[in-house]
Amino acid sequence: MNLTIKPLEGRYVRLEPITQDLRDELRGAIDCDPASWEIMSVNGCGEGFEDWWGALLGESDRGERVGFAIRRKSDGKIVGTSSYLNIRRLHKGLEIGSTFLHPDARSGPVNPESKRLLLGHAFDAGVIRVEFMIDVRNARSQAAVEKLGASKEGVLRSHKITWTGHVRDTAVFSITDFDWPGVKQRLEFRLSEDFV
Repeated sequence: MNLTIKPLEGRYVRLEPITQDLRDELRGAIDCDPASWEIMSVNGCGEGFEDWWGALLGESDRGERVGFAIRRKSDGKIVGTSSYLNIRRLHKGLEIGSTFLHPDARSGPVNPESKRLLLGHAFDAGVIRVEFMIDVRNARSQAAVEKLGASKEGVLRSHKITWTGHVRDTAVFSITDFDWPGVKQRLEFRLSEDFV
């Protein structure tokens, strides 16, 4: 597995590896919608942004995470973030998660193209398994991941304690290298048909 850290460019979005220079732009994109942050593991809204930012940089420094800012190409604005998490080089696996999109970027091509770029880059690097770990209360994210073509494998009970103190059950989804050609074809068709 040879996962390089570089910008990923599509038709609708550009994913930029997160650096200190993007801090204020990223805060402007994600420091909103407190109700959505209620079901996230870490709070990136309001006073919670500093803890979120510190965790992101700390995990990145340890090689456990690669965070990306999602820049919408139509207006040049950063509209969200997503990350490679729990990178397991020995086992050729990783998780895609910690995704948050500004409310005005939630419908349309931003999320599907972001996932297409992240998945493509991971599988091109030799990954054999990509996971999505989603709070069972987050029906919107579960539906989006199922729409990608990921397989639901089950639920990890009492898996995490979120920043609110909630004991979270986590739904586990995956896409393997065997699944990827079909998922890729479906995503490319969706991006060409739905958003033209």
